[in-house]
Amino acid sequence: MKGWSTHTGLAVRLALDDVDTDQLIPARFMSRSRADGYGDQLLHDLRRDARGEPDPDFPLARHPQASVLIAGRSFGSGSSREAAVYALVDAGIRVVVASGFGDIFAANAVNNGLLPARVDEVDRVRLDDAVGERAVRAAVSLERATVSLDALTVAFELDDTRRTKLINGWDDIDLTLAREADIARFRERRRREASWAWPAPDGPR
Repeated sequence: MKGWSTHTGLAVRLALDDVDTDQLIPARFMSRSRADGYGDQLLHDLRRDARGEPDPDFPLARHPQASVLIAGRSFGSGSSREAAVYALVDAGIRVVVASGFGDIFAANAVNNGLLPARVDEVDRVRLDDAVGERAVRAAVSLERATVSLDALTVAFELDDTRRTKLINGWDDIDLTLAREADIARFRERRRREASWAWPAPDGPR
């Protein structure tokens, strides 16, 4: 996974609250291979009208090149399916801005290079108003923890561990391996301090 510290792209508004993981990728599509991609199934049912036909006025249909999604409240709640993040990433989304995220969704997002940028509700509304029905050029900085749309810049919340993972392109395993030397030193110290807890060199007797 490639890391990043800044991103520029088109931002669109998804004017919906409580978009859960089943809406992001309905369970009936999750049997397909990861190699086949999930992007065309992102928000499958929400992107269709009452007859089941694709809605040309849906924001991501009008602006398929968008990479920043200005969402509503409580984004990515529901089941823990990582495929919800796959669908967003495969559709070209790199940043989702919302005033709240499902905890597991946010963790899955970071492990796949997707930024869950949490802003307060006042700033979310300001961003929502700035985008409106258009696609607006956005600039995102992980180091400054800001999202900028034209002249409007707002701060988002992101803990240092998740920032480090995104900048370096790390998942949880990579993050652990980055501390391999510290882990080895700890093991050696524990071996000396609590030798009774370690098996004998030739195994248990």
